[in-house]
Amino acid sequence: MTATAPTLAPHPSSPLPEVQSPIWLQTLQSIVNPIPYLEKAHVEHGDIFVGRSWGFPPFILLNHPKAIEQVFTTDPNYFDSVSGNQIISPITGDQGLILLEGKAHQKRRKLMMPTFHGERMRAYGEAICAIATQVSQEWSQNQPFVMRSATQEITLRVILRTIFGINNNERFQQLRQLLDEMLHTFDTPLGSSHLFLTGLQKDLGPWSLWGKFLRRRQAINALLLAEIQGRRQQPLGQDILSLLLAARDEQGEPMSDAELRDELMTLLFAGHETTASALAWAFYWIHQVPEVRTKLLAELRDITPDTDPSEIAKLPYLSAVCSETLRIYPLVLFTFSRTLKQPLRVMGYDLPVGAMLTPCIYLVHHREELYPNPHTFWPGRFLERQFSPYEYFPFGGSNRRCVGYAFALFEMKLVLATILKQTSLQLVSPKPIQPVRRGITFTPAGGVPMVVTGAA
Repeated sequence: MTATAPTLAPHPSSPLPEVQSPIWLQTLQSIVNPIPYLEKAHVEHGDIFVGRSWGFPPFILLNHPKAIEQVFTTDPNYFDSVSGNQIISPITGDQGLILLEGKAHQKRRKLMMPTFHGERMRAYGEAICAIATQVSQEWSQNQPFVMRSATQEITLRVILRTIFGINNNERFQQLRQLLDEMLHTFDTPLGSSHLFLTGLQKDLGPWSLWGKFLRRRQAINALLLAEIQGRRQQPLGQDILSLLLAARDEQGEPMSDAELRDELMTLLFAGHETTASALAWAFYWIHQVPEVRTKLLAELRDITPDTDPSEIAKLPYLSAVCSETLRIYPLVLFTFSRTLKQPLRVMGYDLPVGAMLTPCIYLVHHREELYPNPHTFWPGRFLERQFSPYEYFPFGGSNRRCVGYAFALFEMKLVLATILKQTSLQLVSPKPIQPVRRGITFTPAGGVPMVVTGAA
């Protein structure tokens, strides 16, 4: 995208611009090759337009900061934020934070917030650094490995440690293997299409794609329920599961086993899968753009094993590298859709009840007037100016902003700093790497093959 899209100021009675491709083609493009589809639609239709996909109501795609601001600042009671997001319920279940609505969502969010902030975060810092060191020490010099697999191992160990307070046991090993196998279901466009096209969600036996997914999910659920039931009989610790077990609603009732299971599954999915891809992208860009690696290593020069993790997280260029990583290829292209429960006027259009508003992270993050040369990886842009939460929002916004965003950034920074201080790496190939769909997220094609060339 090289041209700045026009800002629309239409007559109130004019119809919304709409992508004219057949619905089957839009569905195929949105699953297999969504970025070119979005960029073409943006050039042709501007800052607000209608797209369609099988199995979903027409969605109104927003990619102007003013429109994003209006959605994020409007009273959440104007929206139903769940109906358009059931796509992930096969993975997370229906009773986790992501798929709760109204007061139930507000109460659960309030409960979860302390888990990822303050003293708890600081306590997690040493564990993150230790786990990053352990995993990186398993790499053999001059032997290629796939960084995306390594970062998934790191983030999974971190999330299991923070959720359950465990480092390693038989249940940990089973969970790790089953989660990896279950999420590999969605590695291909065919696999991902099962989330978008509910007609494909049929159990045709243990060898069918959906059948394998369901059996792995059932095994994971059994492990989680066994952990929950066992922990109810034990003294509570400082981990997230202990916090959830201790929680009581306004009537003094604890969360049910089913609610706890869905919350744990949501955390396991959202808490490691996305951060693993973000880290793989960061390692790719740091080593793809020599200037970035040079500047970052210079900033990390004074870091020692005794440096407080919270001080590492404040480093400006490290923070800028993480921000630019999440800008150029956001892990999800859209925020949560919001379906209107009341009419709303957005960018001159009167939108009716039932309209599904979908802010597009990717298109906003690539607006030329906000981010000159938007396809160039340049962390310096985040040192030169501060972007509003309507111009830069990789974790969504308003009451649907990712509750663990601060933890994810903290983890990214500590893993990068720890590994780059200890290990000298290089890409196996200088060829550019493109994003590919992995379920609802986007990850580097091929997983970023790298090789250890020596100690840092």
